[in-house]
Amino acid sequence: MLGYLVTRFPVRVLLAAGLVFAALAALAAGTIDALSLNRYEAPGSESVAARAVLGERFGTGSPNVTLLVTAPGGSVDEPVVADAGRRLTAALAAHSGVGDAWSYWSPDAPRTLASQDGRHALVLAWVPGDADHVRGTLLPAIAADVVTPANAGPISVALGGGDEVFRVVAGQARTDFLRAELIIAPLVLLLLWVVYRRLAPALVTLGVGVFAVVGTLGILRVVAMFTEVSTFASNIALVMGIGLGVDYGLFMIYRFREELTAGRGIDDAVRAALSAAGRTVVFSGATVAASLAVLFVFPFPFLSSFAYAGIAVVVTAIAGSVVLLPAALRLLGHRVQRRGSPAAAAGDEQGFWFRVATGVMRRPVATGGAGLLVLLLLGAPALGIDFGSPDDRVLPSSQPVRSMYDTIRADFGTEDADALQVVAPDLPSGDAAVARYAADLSRLDGVLRVDSAAGAFSAGVRTGAAGPGAPGRFSDLADAGTWFAVLPTGERLAADPTGLVAEVRALPAPTDVFVGGYPAELTDYRDGVAERLPLVAALILVVTFVVLFLMTGSVVAPLKASVLNLLSLSVMFGVLVWGFQDGGLAELLGFTPTGVIEPSIPLLMFCIAYGLSMDYEVFLLARIKSDYDRTGDVLGSVPRGIARSAPLVTAAALILAVSFAVYATSEVTFLQQLGVGMALAVLVDATVIRGVLVPAAMRLAGRANWWAPAPLRRMHQRLGLREDAPPPVRTPVITTAG
Repeated sequence: MLGYLVTRFPVRVLLAAGLVFAALAALAAGTIDALSLNRYEAPGSESVAARAVLGERFGTGSPNVTLLVTAPGGSVDEPVVADAGRRLTAALAAHSGVGDAWSYWSPDAPRTLASQDGRHALVLAWVPGDADHVRGTLLPAIAADVVTPANAGPISVALGGGDEVFRVVAGQARTDFLRAELIIAPLVLLLLWVVYRRLAPALVTLGVGVFAVVGTLGILRVVAMFTEVSTFASNIALVMGIGLGVDYGLFMIYRFREELTAGRGIDDAVRAALSAAGRTVVFSGATVAASLAVLFVFPFPFLSSFAYAGIAVVVTAIAGSVVLLPAALRLLGHRVQRRGSPAAAAGDEQGFWFRVATGVMRRPVATGGAGLLVLLLLGAPALGIDFGSPDDRVLPSSQPVRSMYDTIRADFGTEDADALQVVAPDLPSGDAAVARYAADLSRLDGVLRVDSAAGAFSAGVRTGAAGPGAPGRFSDLADAGTWFAVLPTGERLAADPTGLVAEVRALPAPTDVFVGGYPAELTDYRDGVAERLPLVAALILVVTFVVLFLMTGSVVAPLKASVLNLLSLSVMFGVLVWGFQDGGLAELLGFTPTGVIEPSIPLLMFCIAYGLSMDYEVFLLARIKSDYDRTGDVLGSVPRGIARSAPLVTAAALILAVSFAVYATSEVTFLQQLGVGMALAVLVDATVIRGVLVPAAMRLAGRANWWAPAPLRRMHQRLGLREDAPPPVRTPVITTAG
């Protein structure tokens, strides 16, 4: 039915599609502003509970706004500087939306709020509200109403804090998105012209990619009306929209060219390509969408955003490739063929990939072993992966907020904003157990100081008053509960924040307590990701197994594909560890290595890369299985199928890798990791995996490649996908000796 419509009414189909595109574009115009600025937090976790109790009962919380005050004369204790600092603290505390504020100049403030040389001091504030409200509304207002006027006086003030850092990160990501748009589209068009050697099919294929990007942004705008969608989802929409749109467009046009070369008329060629390649595109898209949909397992809006974006990309890319593209092909006709050559570009026995596959199959152990060794060596650094929390160093040193924190790291012994909050809602502040528990907390390895209602404690000894602020800071209004601020040393926080959180939570308390604060929130977020990883991996493997089984009728081919895909992903993780965690690419890309990797980005990359790997696997196995069904030739069908699919896979992989690689120029380390890691994974998968390991493994497995138990074979006969055989090629002879 669809084939009839697009060949009978191609102009009407394109006009209708144009109206849909215009509507989606109107929605997409407001998408960037509608996306959210998510925090790293785990809903339902202990740290979130601690934050809620601290805010509701005590009117304070973990400081998320930091002002770095610099004394031009050299000392923050100078009377004029101290007076300006107190006025600054009062102005910040009085600002609309600020829940609590304190500073070095507050009563009983600890010395740690000043730098070791006395030139700098900190003003801290807790600003309640979600990330959008704090970062989008309050921080700009604080900068204009508090920071700018203070800079006109005798002090210099810089604005920071966790929310300010990631506000700048989100803004930079938007800038990188716009720059990538300007780079990727013309670059992809150039590569498509090189592949097709004709401008018309290059423009049509790029048009499918643009339709996918705009359509995805439009869908995300609708989704954002009902739930949080991260600003980083727009970056995924761009690179995957162009990538998958081009990927599926290439596959359809290659098949259309084959049908024309086989002598079909234009209408019949469009219908044949849509019937055969279109079904493969749908199955392939289902694999990619399923791989990203598993991110819904995580109760984190940041990760769910990428699931929304991934599913939307697949839906729009499929729609563009099976509706828009066939209608355009009907109008273009023979103008999609290569100039000066009526032959299809899919490959034959004389092609490069046919010769490579044939050579590999003659010596499968030696060639496959060499390919496996290369992948294992490249992936070996992944064994040393160390997950940790992100900070301002995801930004370049040229950013003011990054420069501010470079000063804090260099000149302050620790940062009070990184304190753990231990909330005891049922322990009155005057209870004798408060002092004992505070002393016990202060004895933990890596704890510099504990502030409490009973005073400040260090190494088990009371060293001073309760801490910065007014009396009663550590009591609620009814004096029915209290809380403790546990300040870690800079060394412990840098080396093992998760271990410190675990030790604080394991310490016997006089009553039930909630442990919160920035280190605890990141620990809970990381633990929430880690505990669901086995379920995510299992879901991805099961879903892709089902898709490939429905396509091949084999239980061996899906298992082999999963193993090979995991090998290619090990290379991606290897470059993440060597290049970013250990800093191997730091000088080239201009970032600062921190010795850890934020866990969400590798997880996202795993889901995307696994889906794309299966995407290529579907294209490859569809051609091999089609040839095998037609000829019954177990060995010869492999190089013939590779010869027909490898040019397509290679071209698609190159274009997708280039699209990802553009983000290596980003000024946000997250996007650099995504760009470099995904580009490498795609290229390795399209070359070493598909060109070497797949033919080697299929040669060794022989007829077992297509084996399945009898009940599953019968199921496949009823439900399975079969791609119609392309025009035949000559049958080669595969021997086991060179």
